[in-house]
Formats: sequence, C-alpha cells, structure tokens
Amino acid sequence: MNPLVDSTKVPLKHPDQFFLNGAWVAPTSDKKIVVTSSATEETYMEVAEAQLEDVNRAVAAARVAFDHGPWPRMSHQERAGYLRAMAKILAARAGDISLIWPNEMGITHPLASFFASTIAGAFESYASLADSFSFEEQHPTYSGAELGLLVREPVGVVGAIIPWNGPILLMSYKIAPALLAGCTLVIKASPEAPGHALLMAEVAEAAGLPPGVLNVITADREVSEALVRHPDIDKIAFTGSSAAGKKIAAILADRMGRFTLELGGKSAAIVLDDYDVELAAQVIAANTCAMSGQMCAALTRIIVPRNKHDRMLEALASSFAGAKVGDPFDPETQMGPLATSRHRARVEQYIQIGKDQGLTLATGGGRPGHLKRGFYVEPTVFGNVDNRSVLAQEEIFGPVLTLIPAENEEDAIHIANDSVYGLNGTVFTHDVDRAYAVARRLRTGTVGHNNLRVDFSIGFGGFKQSGIGREGGIEGLYPYLESKTVLLDGLPRHRV
Repeated sequence: MNPLVDSTKVPLKHPDQFFLNGAWVAPTSDKKIVVTSSATEETYMEVAEAQLEDVNRAVAAARVAFDHGPWPRMSHQERAGYLRAMAKILAARAGDISLIWPNEMGITHPLASFFASTIAGAFESYASLADSFSFEEQHPTYSGAELGLLVREPVGVVGAIIPWNGPILLMSYKIAPALLAGCTLVIKASPEAPGHALLMAEVAEAAGLPPGVLNVITADREVSEALVRHPDIDKIAFTGSSAAGKKIAAILADRMGRFTLELGGKSAAIVLDDYDVELAAQVIAANTCAMSGQMCAALTRIIVPRNKHDRMLEALASSFAGAKVGDPFDPETQMGPLATSRHRARVEQYIQIGKDQGLTLATGGGRPGHLKRGFYVEPTVFGNVDNRSVLAQEEIFGPVLTLIPAENEEDAIHIANDSVYGLNGTVFTHDVDRAYAVARRLRTGTVGHNNLRVDFSIGFGGFKQSGIGREGGIEGLYPYLESKTVLLDGLPRHRV
C-alpha cells in the first residue's frame, strides 16, 4: 500500500445524481449501483442508476441544445476554447482520475497515473484542429453553379457508451472530437466503472459548457438499449464487446442511425526467426500484466517458429512467475486484480477449458495463494495451442496467453489473420523491412514493431469484427461530421 495515497477516497461531488442540461439533478428513482473495489471486495461507492425516464431527459436536453442552443452555431475556434479549458481542468484532476481507476477495474496506480496525465492531450489535440482541419472546401463543379463547396457539419446528438476497462481514455476520444464538430452528447457510463464519467461531468461544468451540450447518466445494460433505440439520437459511439456491437448496429440499421464501434480483439504477436525469444517474452509478459490483460488491444496469441516454441514457453512462464500480483496501490505491484467477481469467473472458465483440452499449462491457471480477497487470477500461459481452438479464437479479456507454433513466416501471417478479429498486432524482428512487409499483410487496425503499440493521435480501430470506424486523430473526427455539397451562383460574404 502506498501510504501517500488514500485508496478509499471517492473524489466526486455528486455520485448520487446525474448531470443533465448543465445541472446536477436527482434521479427519477432511488435505485443504486454499487461499485465494488476490485482489490478488497468492499463497497467503493454507490451511484444513481438511470431508468428510462432519465435516459429520455438526457436525450431531450442534448436534442434541444443541438437544435436550438448556441453550441453548433459557434465557430470551431470558439468550441476549441472550451476544449482547452477542459484540458486544463483534466490535467489538474489527474490525481483524482488515477485514484478512481484502480478501485473500479484493478489497473495499478502508477499506470493509472501515467494514463491520467495524457488525457488532457486528447482535448488539446482536437482543439488544435479548429485551425488546421478543412471544415469547408472549394471544389470545381460541373453543375452549372459558379461555386462548389464541400462543407462538413456536426452529425447531431451523440450517444456515447463507455466501457469499464479504460473509461476516461476511451470517453475522451469520443467527447473531444464530438465537441469540436459541434455535436451534443449523452454519456452513458458502465455500471462497473461510473466514476470517470461523473468526473468528466464535473469538468464540463467547471469549463462552462452550455446547458445540454454534455449530459451524463449511469445505467445498466437493459436501460442502455433505450439510448440506442431513441429516435433523437443521431449517432452511437460505442466501445465494448463485438456481440454488443452487432446488436447496436442491427438496432440502428432500422433508422439508418450512424455509429462507430470499437470492439473486441484477439491480437497476435508474431515473433520472427531473427528475434530473441527471451526478450520478446519479457515485453509480452509486461504488457499482459499492465491492465491484467483487460485490454481489447492485448497481445494474447503469440506465434513463434516451431523450433523456438519450447524456449518461448519457458521464457513466458519465467517472466510471469516473477511478476508481483497484488494491491494495485502498492508501488511494487506489477499486476492488479480483474474488475469484478463475474469477470474473474469468466476468465477462470476459459482457463478450465484449456486444462480440459490438455493444452500445455506452463504457469498460472489459478488464484494467487497469498491473496485471500480481491478478484485476482494468476497470469497464465498455455503452449502447443491450435489456432482454431476456443482459447485462440475467443476474446478472454484477462491475463491468459496462447502460444502457437508456426512452420515459417508465411504460416505465421496466415495464423495471425485466421481470426474473426483484427484490432491490433505486433511483429518482433530486428529487420525493419521485414516488419513493414509483414505489417502490410496483417488484417488489423494497428501493427506495432517489437512491442505493443497504440497511437490514438493517429487513429485506433479494427478490421473485421473488431469494429467500424476509428477513434483518435483526424480519422476520429470524421465520424462526428456529415458532409454536404453546396452549389452557389456566387461567393457568400459570410461563411462559417
């Protein structure tokens, strides 16, 4: 335990209320969501649980703010000023962000502190696009008009559905581009991790966002569907499971609602024959422990030359065996708990499948014996795994690796692409030309070199069942805009 950090503190002013139309308001029912600390299994906080009427109130506020409020009619530079104000407040509250995160999902406090320090940058980067992005372009026209314009306008009211593993990060890359574009939002926090959404509402309030521009509720999954189905929601921005993403897409198809989906992954790390397996194992093990494997971009399928399989398995087992699992607020801890009891049970089911199928269990496979409470599971690695097996094909979302032998480089690429997912990947090689050549053949949204690498400043998202659309960078701004062609018989004197 870090004596300088009060790990039980809840740095929120209104956990029992929602932020609607620029004010903190009481919920329509007395139902509560209990958030349990993943490390202690004790109650961390209680928040209000939204009902259908609360969803309707939130959507109505966002709709009025978009249709009649000042926000969409401001200049992009004016909106950028609010984003910069939010960035300053978020930077000042990085400590609060890093305090909530480990309690809700088990990330270590030092790692949460690092990520928390980067959140303001998302708002700053989108604010900078106010001056550099082409929201209006002149084009040659064959219509007979004198002037052809391509203008990009806000898509409308956005429903942002936030996951529990990295809420503040994933929320920011929805909120910042939506606000710059001129959209208004309803943020729906997960019941497992509502804290960051409530904190973001406090940030919006302190920055002086106009009423209704950003609204925050916390709801369970049943009520969340009402947000997706609501006819006044123009677009859904969702991060979560592929199964939930498919359902959202099917619902929105009925009214041609817009959506971006950042979904699951089963990402491959290809270790080529020129790379040291011990070094690769250290990198992979450290990344797996970082968020207890609770990352959609996690490298969970490790593909190695067959003649290096056993050495790699031993190296991964050695790296995992030396990892310190424990209290996420202990500075020496390398891996904290899983988010919830339910999620730990799910991960344990997959581990049992591996055991039942006779896969080579090199290390892990149970709960750490020294931890009597908390939702912990040991970092686990199975060897000699068939890529078509359940453990290699389904997203486990925990610290469970599958080691898969490949005959050669061509076979490794085939194995990596033999998945319904395509979110992330890594190529371990000392030859940058080989890394580039393999990367261009992988059907994934991101490919790193010699490490797990993700860059939201460029763009993040997946191929296949890992999602539709991108978040971050200019690519992440486009989904919040609709393009319009305007054909005029002259140049207007006043332009947006």
